[in-house]
Amino acid sequence: MRRHATFWLAWSLGGLSVVMFAAGFGLALLTLYVADPVTRPSAGGIGEMLIFSPFLAFPIVGAMVASKRPRNPIGWICLTAGLLWMLIVVGDQGTAYGLATTGSPPGPVMFDALTLFVWVPPVGLLGTFMIMLFPDGRLPSRSWRPLAWFSGTAILLASVALELEPGRLPHRGGVRNPLGIEGHPWVQYVETALILLLPLCILASALSLISRYRHSNREVRQQIKWLAFAASFVGVTYLGVLVTGILFAPDSLSTEGKSPIWYSLLLDTLLISYASIPTAIGIAILKYRLYDIDILINRTLVYGSLTVTLAALYFGGVATTQTIFRTLTGQEQQPQLAIVVSTLAIATLFGPLRRRIQNVIDRRFYRRKYDAVRILATFGARLREEVDLHTLNDDLLEVVRETMQPAHVSLWLRPSDEAVKE
Repeated sequence: MRRHATFWLAWSLGGLSVVMFAAGFGLALLTLYVADPVTRPSAGGIGEMLIFSPFLAFPIVGAMVASKRPRNPIGWICLTAGLLWMLIVVGDQGTAYGLATTGSPPGPVMFDALTLFVWVPPVGLLGTFMIMLFPDGRLPSRSWRPLAWFSGTAILLASVALELEPGRLPHRGGVRNPLGIEGHPWVQYVETALILLLPLCILASALSLISRYRHSNREVRQQIKWLAFAASFVGVTYLGVLVTGILFAPDSLSTEGKSPIWYSLLLDTLLISYASIPTAIGIAILKYRLYDIDILINRTLVYGSLTVTLAALYFGGVATTQTIFRTLTGQEQQPQLAIVVSTLAIATLFGPLRRRIQNVIDRRFYRRKYDAVRILATFGARLREEVDLHTLNDDLLEVVRETMQPAHVSLWLRPSDEAVKE
């Protein structure tokens, strides 16, 4: 009965998140029809709903894990994060609808003040407890308990500090936070310090995952690889967006700056990448055996490196051609012939570069597999020329020992029918 109750509780919470998202989508549609395109509020919108749609993976995966593994807190953490994010979605769309119809957000001011902290628990739980408890729901060892208590305390205090922060509430026409502590500048410094504790806790939690990986068996290591792969993907995407913004769109990093369309698309891609985390968690805990994470990581490394290399060669070739053309002719316009030549060169280099990068990555990260492939290729070449059966037996046994590394290997040959008759 208890398992039956947890099953319904998990799917009820997941369904509630989906309903909240649907309600937010309905409010976005209503806002679209009642708002003047010129004066349409910046909060909410169909675009925001599309961006947050991948976040539905958190409650859905959370419901799947919690219903099948109710003792594992990973599923309940995903459900909690999903509910709080859907609350943000509904709040933004409700604010947009209220501004479009009545000119003010719906609900009392106190509700806005009480929900200032909503983003802290999902970020904190996913960045700390999700990592420390993954994949079996237990800490790697008792020595990590102080970090767990410290992380929980940091999440709680950061949430309280946001509630007590003095200042204007968003979309409230200058109304100040009724819970804010006015006249005490130290409150702002304390809040900043507490929020900065979260990244430190996340980094420390990552060390716990590394420790678990080093002391785990092959099955747990395969599960950890899924989470590490998703987290690395999000981290690389975040770093790429940040560096791109600093170099090519510095004004977009300020709160009052306007982002160009291409940079807004990159930010949307970053938000969408967060959905890879619950997806990887669900695969790792429930059905990781259906997929080979090593192949996925290998292909990601190969084609990611290939993309960066080809892009650098392309833009470098175009820039070099433009410089030479400008020096020789004195014209600023880039000839189309240079772009065509660079494109053809990239198409020609694709195959050789891919094979070269594949070999480099196999030698560096998959040395055992790389050596096994070379040994099998060498044995295949000898097999076409060798005629002595005993030599082939010895070669075959040696290949099995070097590639599979078994504790014991033996070869049994069934005698042919002609040998039995003799």
